Amino acid sequence: MKTVRSTFRFKGGVHPDYNKELARGKVIETMPCPAELVVSMSQHLGAPATCVVKAGDYVVKGQLLGARNGFISVPVHAPANGLVKAVEPRLGPAGGKAPAVVLDTTAPAPDGVDVAERTLPPLDWRAATKEDLLARIDEAGLCGMGGAGFPTSVKLNPPPGKRCEYLVVNGAECEPYLCADFRLMLERADRVRVGVEILRKILGDCAVRLAVEANKPEAIAALETAFADIDGNVEIVVLPVLYPQGSEKHQIYATVGRVVPEPPALPIDVGCVVENVGTVAAVADAVEKGQVLLSRVTTVSGDAVREPKNVEAPLGTKYADLVAFCGGESEPPAKVISGGTMMGFAVPSLEIATTKTTSGLLLLSRRRVSQYSSQACINCGRCVRACPMTLNAAEIAKAVEADDIASAEAAHVMSCIECGACTFVCPAYRPITQFCRRAKASIRARLAAERAKAAAAAKPA
Repeated sequence: MKTVRSTFRFKGGVHPDYNKELARGKVIETMPCPAELVVSMSQHLGAPATCVVKAGDYVVKGQLLGARNGFISVPVHAPANGLVKAVEPRLGPAGGKAPAVVLDTTAPAPDGVDVAERTLPPLDWRAATKEDLLARIDEAGLCGMGGAGFPTSVKLNPPPGKRCEYLVVNGAECEPYLCADFRLMLERADRVRVGVEILRKILGDCAVRLAVEANKPEAIAALETAFADIDGNVEIVVLPVLYPQGSEKHQIYATVGRVVPEPPALPIDVGCVVENVGTVAAVADAVEKGQVLLSRVTTVSGDAVREPKNVEAPLGTKYADLVAFCGGESEPPAKVISGGTMMGFAVPSLEIATTKTTSGLLLLSRRRVSQYSSQACINCGRCVRACPMTLNAAEIAKAVEADDIASAEAAHVMSCIECGACTFVCPAYRPITQFCRRAKASIRARLAAERAKAAAAAKPA
């Protein structure tokens, strides 16, 4: 194993104020289970899990609440013992509603119920087959914990003809304020090491690149210690501090110099698989300890939080309970953001609950939040220079503003990674990222309608 500096720098990118010092030095604290959990069936990319419990049921920690629903989906489990108070649509961090199981964790268990936690039998990953390990990862409900939530078992099982040459472990964590991945690498580097070895067993004899930004020297040192005696082609790649260094496409370029083509191309098309460090550690726990995914580390930060922390909390913990565990609000927040300030979503309520992809919760005071009105584009070109995908963001935004989605599509809007760099640098305060999201949603809806129409036409009369 060796540590190297990246020799590839992508075009564009920005340098936001990182504000990580608020929670950077705070060790991970395990939060006691709150009195109520709201466990969404949509904690991952793809179809929501199919709920298999109903109001009035008593469930036990680790018990299945939602079954995998289709190829791109993962199961959901009970993070604690409790009584199912309701199964109803609840608002999620990104704004949409999805079915959720509301658990009263203070309710006593009925007589005769075995309240022992439901776990899976530990596996010896060295002796297990690839199929055994993939089945375990699927059964444990693992998905990408860096933000997108793509089912891990699907990503680790490339289609025929595709081979993984490089496993890239994403420890960049370039979003402002967030420190959850940093603390995990610092405190649980040994679990990352085990997870990497398991993933190599699944993917075959692939090289490994652990990608960490240069502003995390303590995490780099911890990984160097944990991986000191590992066999094979393994490198820690120290990346320049530049947002969005955590994007998988840019991380692939920064670590191995390969360029992922435009959608629908995926990293596996250039021989790469990218996994977040949190996901890698969860793989180790699922295989060696038989633990299904029931909690995650989330950074609670911002200048309106009394005591910023990195908290390991049960999935389904309401944001209000997270804030209370951090000493409450130091002042009324002007904005609450689920995630980081660049790609996160402003949320209207602290009654929203954590999911498998909740990396951060930010409470910002009026001093940190500016109100502004969008103005006309002044053709300065800053968004074009900042775009890490080398898109003409200004022209895309103008096309969407004119409801000319076809022109936006022709300008490759589907390649947009929604990093927010264009909006960040715009002196006219134009919501360019939101224009891109709107165009992509419209294009996806049209494509879905076309597929449905083609499928209906193909059915025999």
